[in-house]
Amino acid sequence: MSSIKQFQVTFDCAEPERVARFWCEVLGYVVPPPPEGFPTWGDFDRSLPPDQQGAAFACIDPSGVGPRLFFQRVPEGKVVKNRVHLDVRAGTGLVGEERLAALEAECARLVALGAVQVQLLPADDVNESCIVMQDIEGNEFCLD
Repeated sequence: MSSIKQFQVTFDCAEPERVARFWCEVLGYVVPPPPEGFPTWGDFDRSLPPDQQGAAFACIDPSGVGPRLFFQRVPEGKVVKNRVHLDVRAGTGLVGEERLAALEAECARLVALGAVQVQLLPADDVNESCIVMQDIEGNEFCLD
């Protein structure tokens, strides 16, 4: 049995390119080059049947370490809390006030990109502080 070496995280959304570009900014990801034979993603998109145009978009970690993020258009809106979410590791190795300051600074940056701060979960006897947020389409994620 071989081990899985790569995976991608897929988001259902209404506007794939818009949400992908948001996550590019959050994570420092980039849009991959368009398929061979197309100078831009727009040119590729226009080559698709009308019902498939704008239906998907992706972004990748430029270092090749992180997973590919794939965004696909779905007809229904978000109804309930995500069963899986991303933890954006903005406070790794920090504790107490230093950690909280780093999380709050990153939170302010992401709010400026269109994210929403939902709740600060303060440190307790088990966990350090984290901030629950939503991306531009309401998908929950944590600043951890």
